[in-house]
Amino acid sequence: MAFPLHRSRRLRQNANILRLVRETRLSADDFIDPMFVCEGSGVRQEISAMPGVHRCSIDQVVRDVKESHRLGIPAVLLFGIPDKKDAVGSEAYNPDGIVQRAVREIKSAVPEMLVCTDVCIDEYTDHGHCGVVKDGRIVNDPTLELLSRMARTHADAGADVVAPSDMMDGRVGAIRKTLDEAGHENTIILSYAAKFASAFYGPFREAADSSPKFGDRRSYQMDPANRNESLKEVWQDIEEGADMVMVKPALPYLDIIRSVRDNVTVPVAAYHVSGEYAMVHAAARNGWVDGEAAMMESLLSIKRAGAHMILTYFAREAAKILNR
Repeated sequence: MAFPLHRSRRLRQNANILRLVRETRLSADDFIDPMFVCEGSGVRQEISAMPGVHRCSIDQVVRDVKESHRLGIPAVLLFGIPDKKDAVGSEAYNPDGIVQRAVREIKSAVPEMLVCTDVCIDEYTDHGHCGVVKDGRIVNDPTLELLSRMARTHADAGADVVAPSDMMDGRVGAIRKTLDEAGHENTIILSYAAKFASAFYGPFREAADSSPKFGDRRSYQMDPANRNESLKEVWQDIEEGADMVMVKPALPYLDIIRSVRDNVTVPVAAYHVSGEYAMVHAAARNGWVDGEAAMMESLLSIKRAGAHMILTYFAREAAKILNR
C-alpha cells in the first residue's frame, strides 16, 4: 500500500477529476444576503469600510432583492437604520418602522424570497447597546419584552424568519411565546446562539451607526476564549425553541462551527462578518491577494467546517461566479 502504489496526485490531474472527487460544494443556495435599509427614496450610500455594500432606501433594497433572487440566493437579512433613536429603541418595534415597511415591500415585489430580520435594538438606541440600560448596566429581563414586540411586528409585516442577535438570556423563549400567541407559530427563529465579542464587527458598526456610546458588549456577547460555553448557549436556545442556530463570526470560529454541527441536529448558520469582508477587499486593493480567489476560499472553508448556510456580504458577487 506504500508509494508508488498510491499516488494522491492521480486524482488531481485535471479539472474534471477534481470535480468528481470534490468533498465540499458551494452554491448560491448556501447564501443569505444581508442588507441595510434606511429612510428616504433613491438612497444608495456606500459604506466606506465595506466596498460594494450600501445603506439603501426601501426602493433600492427591493431592487437588490430582485437581483439576489435572479442569482438564485434564497434569503435576505434586513438591518434597519432609523432616523430617530432613543433610550429604549422605540423605532425597533414600531409597526410602521423602517424594517417593517421594507418587509412588506419586499414580500409584495418578490414573494418567493425568504425574508429574515435582525431582532436587536442596538441600531435603534441612542446609547448603542443591545439592551435596556439602567444605572449604567445592560439589564436582561426588561429587554426581553422589547425584543418580543420587535419580533412580533416583523412577523406581522410578513417576515419569514426572525433572527435575535442581542445575546440576552431567555430571549428565544420569550420571542417564541409571543409569536405563538400572536398566531405566528410558523415564523422561524434563527438564533444568533454563539455570538462572540469580536474585533471583526467594526465596519458593521459604521454601517448601522450602532457603536456603544459607553463600555462594550462583553457582558452579553461571548468570550472568544470559550468553546464549551458556545455549546451551552446553542443548546439553551434550541431548548427554548430556536429552529436554526448561528455562529458569529465565521472564519476565526471555524472550530466552533464544526463543534456545533457535530453536536446538534438543527440547521447551522455562520455569519461571515463585516471585518472578514473588509479584510479581503483591503488586501485585494493592495495587490496582496487575489480578491476573488480569497473570497471563494473563505466561503468554501465555512461550508467545509459544517455550516448549512452562510450570511455574507459577498453573496451576490460569489453567486455570479458560481453561476458561470
